[in-house]
Amino acid sequence: MLYQPVEASFFRKPTLELARALLGMLLVKETPTGIASGWIVETEAYIGPGDRAAHSFGHRRTPRTEVMFGPPGYAYTYAMHTHCLVNVVSGEAGCPEAVLIRAVEPSVGVESMLERRGKDKKLKELTNGPGKLTKAMGITMADYGTLLCEQPLYIAEGRAAGTIAAGPRIGIENSGEAKAYPWRFWVEGNPFVSR
Repeated sequence: MLYQPVEASFFRKPTLELARALLGMLLVKETPTGIASGWIVETEAYIGPGDRAAHSFGHRRTPRTEVMFGPPGYAYTYAMHTHCLVNVVSGEAGCPEAVLIRAVEPSVGVESMLERRGKDKKLKELTNGPGKLTKAMGITMADYGTLLCEQPLYIAEGRAAGTIAAGPRIGIENSGEAKAYPWRFWVEGNPFVSR
């Protein structure tokens, strides 16, 4: 194993705190073609039942959201349009909350990422969005429910994040007052932040 996954206790933080703590950490996916990893540079927090932008708003419990009702530290993947997006389940069991990983800075496996995303892509465009990073890294719907401190998909120790900025989340225009919550966090000045 190239990296050491974090302990399960890493995920036991309030959701907004976890969204910040994930910045600078390594997201790692082991695939048959090798390891792909990237430093997390952008996240968004979704605080379940009271957050109109969350899939679990109002305690909505469906087969899709089921993993969010369990303990923290599991992968919540879902399809949006043609993309798979990956979230880290947060909050206590029964409190369905999650942190979307919006962007990573590639670390290992760049050649494989280019194979998956297209050789014509600029490095900066490889993983600067939630659907781009999953495709580049080989993260799929099959990763739903994966414990993120075990192979093949996990979070590992990374590097200091630097200056962290916060602002409204992206792409949730129809979520009432929730669209203004400053629950998107990113590493200031990092070129891989989505926008």
